[in-house]
Amino acid sequence: MFLFRWIGRLISLIIILALVAPGYAASKVWHEAHHPVVRNADVIVVLGTAQLNGVPGDALEARLVEAKRIYDLGLAPTIITVGAGAPGDRTTEAASSKRWLQSHGIPAKKITALEVGRDTLVSTKAYTALMKKRMVSDVIIVTDPYHCLRAMTMANDQGVVSTCSPVQTGPSAIAHAGYKYVLRESGAYLVYITVGRRGIHVSDHLPGSDILIKINP
Repeated sequence: MFLFRWIGRLISLIIILALVAPGYAASKVWHEAHHPVVRNADVIVVLGTAQLNGVPGDALEARLVEAKRIYDLGLAPTIITVGAGAPGDRTTEAASSKRWLQSHGIPAKKITALEVGRDTLVSTKAYTALMKKRMVSDVIIVTDPYHCLRAMTMANDQGVVSTCSPVQTGPSAIAHAGYKYVLRESGAYLVYITVGRRGIHVSDHLPGSDILIKINP
């Protein structure tokens, strides 16, 4: 009888967590998007997204506009652009981003193009490793508003101190991003904090219908 009672309580707890966790994650994602805290840092990181033949897509351009804005405000002295290329691309997200920033008045010596990563975790590990080599530890991440929470959580887990400066324009700005983005990021955040921290890498880059999963060493 005791065993059945214990199993019943365990099942009830699992059901409660399954109901509560998504709402908790969604509220955190929403709060970070709507209440960003940005302070001076050692470096600005622009997370990559789609580009075409060296021309940033609308979402990436919005990130670059925001990175230039906070750079011009003097919030950080250097910028790292991150992102590899898709198969068949002639250039990378990082290179396209650096070229855009240079063409808009930021000196090349102030920009590092880190041509690594097709998903958030791989990109985060790459730029935080570079930061550690440079012996700097404070970063402003530039990305989409509803992506901020997960991007900062991953950066903090890699041992740096992060804030997020979300885009104010473009298709992923709060005014244009729909509830599906909140739901997607809530799910991705839950996956990361539950299994991602335990070495199971569920990529947020989904080519076609394939979900990329691997066990990290």
